[in-house]
Amino acid sequence: MAGNRKNQSAATWFGPALYALLLCILIASSAIGYVWEKNEIFRLGRQIGQNEAKLKQMRNDNKRLSDQLAILRSPPMLDQRVRELDLGLAPAQPVQVWRLPEPAVPPGKNPAPRQLAARQAGGLLTQ
Repeated sequence: MAGNRKNQSAATWFGPALYALLLCILIASSAIGYVWEKNEIFRLGRQIGQNEAKLKQMRNDNKRLSDQLAILRSPPMLDQRVRELDLGLAPAQPVQVWRLPEPAVPPGKNPAPRQLAARQAGGLLTQ
């Protein structure tokens, strides 16, 4: 007899139901994974945008502070600060400046620095 359902075992009904359940779980987990991945891509893209904006702000701050430092280091600004703080500093008087002459090089001497080691044709170093 072809198909008497009363005589079929539970195992024949359990197999296809288990297969369908596993297929539904696979599809659901794939969908959840896809949505999670898209959410992570969106979150990381937003984080990259925030970091780029922060980097741009830091570069602008660095440029502004570098310009401010250059202004503060300028001689007119230093003179002004000396006057403000009343440090009693003044330019050096001509009698306070000692001028040292350059040492003269004797004739026939090479003014270049002395070379301590030289490479010979054979590749050996000599002094």
